[in-house]
Amino acid sequence: MSRSHAESVIRNIIREIAQTCSSRGTTLSETLIAFMVKAVVLDPRNHFNVDRTLTKQDVKKLIEICVDRLMDEDSPTLNTIQMQVYFDMNYTCRREFADVQQKIQQSRVQSLSRDVTDTRARSREELHHLYSKIASYIIQRSNLGSNTDINTVRETTEVLCCVAAALQSVFPQSELSTFMSLLKQDKEEQLQELTLIVSGIRLFNKNNSRGGEAIRNVPAVLNETLPAAVADVERELSACQRLAWQYTALLEKIVEQDTDGPLQPHVLKHSLYNTRQHEAFLKIILADMILCAREVTRLQSDLTSRMKLVQDAVHSMSAVPTSQVFPHFTALARLWAGLEGEMMLLSMLTNTASGLRGFVSARSLLNPDQLERLLEGEQVRSDMERCSVTAERVVMTSDMSGCQWMFPETAVNFEEVPLQYKGVCGWTLVQKKGLMVPGNPHMGVLKHREKFYAFSSRSAAYEFASRADEYITAVAEMAKTSAELIQLLHLHQEFSCVTPYAEMQSGQNLLVKAISKSDSSTQTEIHPLETNIVKSYEWNEWELRRKAIKLANLREKVTRSMQTDMSHMRRQNSTQTFLPKDAGSQTKRDGESNLPKPQVYLSGLRGQETNMMKVDLTRTMDE
Repeated sequence: MSRSHAESVIRNIIREIAQTCSSRGTTLSETLIAFMVKAVVLDPRNHFNVDRTLTKQDVKKLIEICVDRLMDEDSPTLNTIQMQVYFDMNYTCRREFADVQQKIQQSRVQSLSRDVTDTRARSREELHHLYSKIASYIIQRSNLGSNTDINTVRETTEVLCCVAAALQSVFPQSELSTFMSLLKQDKEEQLQELTLIVSGIRLFNKNNSRGGEAIRNVPAVLNETLPAAVADVERELSACQRLAWQYTALLEKIVEQDTDGPLQPHVLKHSLYNTRQHEAFLKIILADMILCAREVTRLQSDLTSRMKLVQDAVHSMSAVPTSQVFPHFTALARLWAGLEGEMMLLSMLTNTASGLRGFVSARSLLNPDQLERLLEGEQVRSDMERCSVTAERVVMTSDMSGCQWMFPETAVNFEEVPLQYKGVCGWTLVQKKGLMVPGNPHMGVLKHREKFYAFSSRSAAYEFASRADEYITAVAEMAKTSAELIQLLHLHQEFSCVTPYAEMQSGQNLLVKAISKSDSSTQTEIHPLETNIVKSYEWNEWELRRKAIKLANLREKVTRSMQTDMSHMRRQNSTQTFLPKDAGSQTKRDGESNLPKPQVYLSGLRGQETNMMKVDLTRTMDE
């Protein structure tokens, strides 16, 4: 049958379970019901076979078991599963939270941005209305006040006018037609840039007590709430760990003495799982809060330094060029937005930690006095103390030559090795009937089938390594009977062979087994990690030239030169000359012939008294 039809059947079963629980006065989410359905089917004690089609009686039995487990409010297992579902639905990691908040902020002003960029205002009234929309967009996008606050609107409009004048009449109300002639993408970029500048000016005015009354003091709020939130989570985590150590010691006592005592072992075991799951979630929240505190400290330091730079730039000159002061205002707005993001992240973490308390049932199992009496004479050791006991009992590789072991001295980034079962000793889980004891990685980590395992003792490491596949299968079988272990020990890959899709024949089949062989094709993902995508990459060389020209902005730049001590009176000069060319010209020249040259001498011309005489001196032809 088709996959869509199978999913439809699953939804019908989940809907019927939800309606049954609702009729009994309990409203549950579909995610929790779907997880419980899978847990019931995986439990071998319920005898559901995924290799055959379920009958009507099987489906009815499945619904009854799911409803009974979901309605058992005193069950530690149900509380742990509800805690896991609640955390998955409410917690968001730091990077994803920033992306989600950015999308929410964009969606909040999307309609207003569309009104501004798509408007075709022509008359004076329409242009005035457009200008008001731009001011509203800036208020909503910057999150520095409310549109309904008259003082905020007036202050933003006044700042907007000042910025428009400084931007050489790009955004003044009288010349909005220039803004309207831009492309839609350019309009959006102009609005974002204008929002940052106006927000920075308002923050600067608030710092100088010249406005910004509607802007809440985010740094002061963070300085007050952040240490208190970290202290609360640390206090709750300490109490949770102490309870987990006590339950572990009590379970060890019961297992060693093989006695039930006042409590059934399986109830105490599931209460330990509930406490350990709460501890794991609190550690995640506390780590995020500590990182949040570091980021807030950095942002506040940068904000103070940037504010001082703006003060010096504004007060040192009567007229400050926009190219010098606007980048400071933009940086102020970005830093303030970072602080607001940290405050929203802290609020989410605080609410998540508060919501987890409603699913902690282990504390109501035994009061402190009962625990003290049951643990009388027993040593309650912490996880660190357990690891310190076995710190010197290092695994000898010569004893298990056929296995691959890793040690802190021989492995790179040993602390970052992903341990299976979240660092819990797998041998203890199997041999001591589900007892969770942390392993000591520094004693030696077993590498088996590209997975890493830590153990609580050397003997446990040797026995697990000698029959690793059997122990791995045993842990998976244990998780089938205790569904909360799938999330607690991160065993999702162990159950990838069972797919919760309905294969219905006359509407009766629930689950199908995964197909081991099939014709398929794959495509390599271009960017497996979103963080590795370079947003500023551009392949078009003409776009790169346009950005370079825009970045250079040569119209407002002056070329300058400077002489240093190394170059003083030592500069090298070079000139280019044109080499002489070979040239020639033709001129008239004297010629000769064989005829004698006539020569006549006249005598008596110098004042002599004799008469002038002509003497022919021409040589004869014979000569």
